[in-house]
Order: sequence, then structure tokens, then C-alpha cells
Amino acid sequence: MDKSGDKDQGGGEVYEVTTFPIPLTLEEIHDNISTINSSKPSKDQIINQAFKFHSQGNILEAAKLYKYFINQGFKDHRVFSNYGVILKILGNLQEAELSTRKAIELKPNFPDAHSNLGNILRDLGKLQEAELSTRKAIEFKPDFPDAHLNLGNILIDLGNLQEAELSTRKAIELKPDFADAHLNLGNILRYLGNLQEAELSCRKAIEIKPDFADAHLNLGNILRYLGNLKEAELSTRKAIEINPDLAKAYYSLSLSKYSDENKIWKDQLFSESILNTKSQKDQVDIYFARANILHKKKKYEDSAKYLKLANKIKLYLHSSNSNLLINKSKVLLIESDKEEINRTEVRKYPESIFIVGMPRSGSTLLESILTMSNDVYDLGEINILEESFLECKKSKKEINLAELYREKVNHKTKLNITTNKWLYNYQYAGIIAQHIPNAKIIHCYRNPLDNILSIYRAHFAKGNEYSSSLVDCANVYLNQEEIMSKYKNRFRSKIYDLNYDSLVSNPNKEIKSLINWMGWEWQESYLSPHLNARSVKTRSNVEVRFPIHSKSIGGWKNYKDMLKPSIEILTQTDRYRDLIS
Repeated sequence: MDKSGDKDQGGGEVYEVTTFPIPLTLEEIHDNISTINSSKPSKDQIINQAFKFHSQGNILEAAKLYKYFINQGFKDHRVFSNYGVILKILGNLQEAELSTRKAIELKPNFPDAHSNLGNILRDLGKLQEAELSTRKAIEFKPDFPDAHLNLGNILIDLGNLQEAELSTRKAIELKPDFADAHLNLGNILRYLGNLQEAELSCRKAIEIKPDFADAHLNLGNILRYLGNLKEAELSTRKAIEINPDLAKAYYSLSLSKYSDENKIWKDQLFSESILNTKSQKDQVDIYFARANILHKKKKYEDSAKYLKLANKIKLYLHSSNSNLLINKSKVLLIESDKEEINRTEVRKYPESIFIVGMPRSGSTLLESILTMSNDVYDLGEINILEESFLECKKSKKEINLAELYREKVNHKTKLNITTNKWLYNYQYAGIIAQHIPNAKIIHCYRNPLDNILSIYRAHFAKGNEYSSSLVDCANVYLNQEEIMSKYKNRFRSKIYDLNYDSLVSNPNKEIKSLINWMGWEWQESYLSPHLNARSVKTRSNVEVRFPIHSKSIGGWKNYKDMLKPSIEILTQTDRYRDLIS
């Protein structure tokens, strides 16, 4: 939450300012400036009236007065800071940055402006600058809970979750009834895999602020990860009831096995008005939600229309990373050809299972099967192998990759068997095979068009930017297949092929074959992974709660026209020349 007011000024009453929804555009603000009384009110009159309007939520009048004040050549750090808040909400981030920097120029030790600038820079993607600006706010005002909360958000974006947790807990320490901070702490704990604690934090936010739509939504997401699907649906519907404009709640609800008890939210989702004043990010959520519901109704042509709209916007917002992925695969292939260094002698070493392949290739189902054994700990989608590798490369000392990886695993569990589902470890398959003793690599794959369709429909929260381009999905798929083929030729005994289509069509045969390759004792529970009580934090968190089925095989045929860009690329290869015949 941005705080832009300043009560430490003389010259009359000053109102503390918070942000409110603004039902107008920047152009409308400019057009209305001329309506201000031409009787030339005094500087103090303009400031106090503007602050009063802002504190009351009358943003239209406040914005007119802020702009009028600035146009008259008056200078006051509070005005520039507050106007920057409004510009940020309107999406005019460049002007918001300029206005907020002007506030700091006028009063360099103004903590509110430094904190607001941090929020703006975060939205602009300038995360390092955002962190510095927010830390500056805390330097000037150490007991500033909003700044500690904002810093936590920035640290999440930077991937520093432990420090983000500390910063957010500091905000709560300073302001125990800070609902936003409890909500954010829940998000951080969810990212860290502490779902029970995350649930408690979200419930605390709701206890403090019962009409907190975002908290109800996040609670719903956590409950879904925990497998409590019915309560998750109720919590998400509550979020929409409180805030019918909460786009991400519709998307979340579209993923559930929703009942038909309440059709109001679906009517709202498909209403023309719901897209009014929505940001591009919100439009993406709405279009994906519509596509999901139409898919469930088997209206595939209409679903495809919304999928294309959603991914077009998403690709505009986040450029594809396909070239980076493909080039990285090539670099790591060369790296694996180098003479081995720091090779660990094989002794009684933990069993590390690396699940690799494309997203949406059956990896979550596989993970659920393997973790039916009480001896196995799932690390989830955790990138500690690459972290370990990069630390070894950067270090001037001799560091053993296997020992460093083992050390990171030991921070998570003391069990001797772990699964690591960072799928892009396929790029490291050669390095894993050479340097990690007792490692097993399971390559998940499926029909390429079914896989690409599932990726295109997935709406990943972050990463996988190539997923919004059918061309890039095909290119990444082929590159992954080529890279894994080369690694299999060199390290055949360490890599197991798991065909998802075969797995769901004949689970008894395929699971027994897998467990035999693993060298594990057979147990019947492997055939019932839907009974696994573990939390699931991937896009498959609903599907994996149901018995194994083969309903998704051949689903690409319903979207054949939409998939033409991928089909064209795939069928140019010898392997897939007859893919659609």
C-alpha cells in the first residue's frame, strides 16, 4: 500500500493519503483542469483542499487540484508525491517516476516518496533500483511498516525469499494488524513450501480484514495446493463476491472442478463490462479464464479465440525466452563434454532423482507416484542444481558440485531419497550423470502437440515466456528432444524414458517397469497417486487429485487449426513428418 501523506508539516491541517481506485483516464484529468475556479485560490487553499479530496477518495477532484497546483509553478513535495501515486495507478509509470523524483528533489529525506518510487521502479522492472530506493525510505524512517512490506515484495521478485520473509515479518512486528503484510507473508511461505503456515497467515489477514478479497483468493489457492478443493472453491468465490472485478480470482476459479451451484461468477466473467478499465495483465487473466471454461464445455473454437487473445497480450508484456533456452542447452552440452573435474568417489551416497523434460509432460503425476513411498522427499520445482553449478564455476576455490548440491538438499530434508522436479535440468543431464553420484534421471515426454497445447493453455505465473508463442513452443520442444537424445546416447543407463501417453493408458505396466528400473520394492500404493496427501504447487494441482486417466490424449485434435504454427515446424522434421496423418 502506498502512503503519500506527511503529517509533519506546518501551515494547517494535512491529510494522510492512501490510494483508491480511479474511474477516469489521465486525459480526463487533463481535460477537467479548466473547470477549476479561475478566482486564483491561494497555495495553501489548493493544497489543503487537494489533500482533503484525496483522503476522502475523491480522486477526480484531487488529481485536478494537484495538476493545477503544479501548472501554477508551485512546489511542494507532498503534491508531487501524491500525484505520482495517482499516475502510477493510471499506469503512466514514466510520469509517475518523474513526479515522485521531483518530490524527492524538493525533500531528499522524505521516506514516503522514496518508498513510492521503489514501487514505481518495481513496476518498471528496475528491481535493483527499486530495492535501493525502498531501503533509503527505511534508512530515513526505520519504523515504516509500508516500506518494509514493499521491500519484501521487491525481494520476492529478486528471488530472495528468506530476506523477503524477514522484511515482511518486520512490517508485522511494527504493525501487528497490518492485513497486507500477513497476506504477503502467506505468499512468501507458500513459495517456500510452508503451506500450513501460509494458510494461517492468510486466515490472519482475513481475521483482521474480513472483506479482503485478495486474502480470500490466496487462501483459496493455498487450499487447492493442499488438496482441499471444495473449500478452495468457496474461498475463491468469496473473493469474487467481495470484489467482482478481481480478474485473477476468475482465473483461479476456472481451474477448479467448479460446481454449478453458483453461476453468477461465470455470467460476470463473460459480461462485456468486466473488461472495462482492466489492465493488460487483468485482461490476460480474464481471457484465460474464459478459455478454460469454454474448454470444459467442449466449445474448443471459442476457447481457442480467447487463448490466442490472452497469449498475444502476454507475449507483448513478456518477450519469449526461447532463444536463451536453446542457446543455454548448447552451451551446457559443450560443458558436459569437457574433462571431468572434482569427481566424487562413489560411496554411500543419497539417491537423487531428477525429473526432467518439458512443462506439462506428466512430471507432477510422476512425482506423486514416486512420493507414495515414505522414504522419498519431493524437493518440488527447485533450482538448486543450477545454483550449485554456478557457485562452483564462480568460486576460485575447489568446490565439489556433488557435495554442494547435497548440502543444499540437506537444508530441506534428511531423507536419503529425493526428487527434484526442476524440469529444465534436462539441460544439465550430462553434468548430473557425470558429477552427481547415485543420480537417476527420468525424462518425461508425451505427444508433442498435446504437450504444446497444454503449455499454451497453462498461463504460467512466471518464467516459460516462450509458452505464449506456438512457434517457440515447437522449437523449444524439438531442442529439448534433441539434447536429451544426445545425453541418452552417452549416459543410457542413468536415464529412463517415461512416455506419459503410455503411463496413463496402461499405468499398471508402466509404473511397475519404472519401479523395477529404480530398484525399489514394489508396493500397490504406487498405482494410486491421487491418494498422495502431499501438497502440489504446480498447474496440475487439481488433475493430480483424481485417479489416473487418459482423457487428455489426442486433445490437440480439438485445436488443430490453432496449432498450425506448431504443426508446420514439427512436420518439417523426419520424426514428425506424419504426425497428423
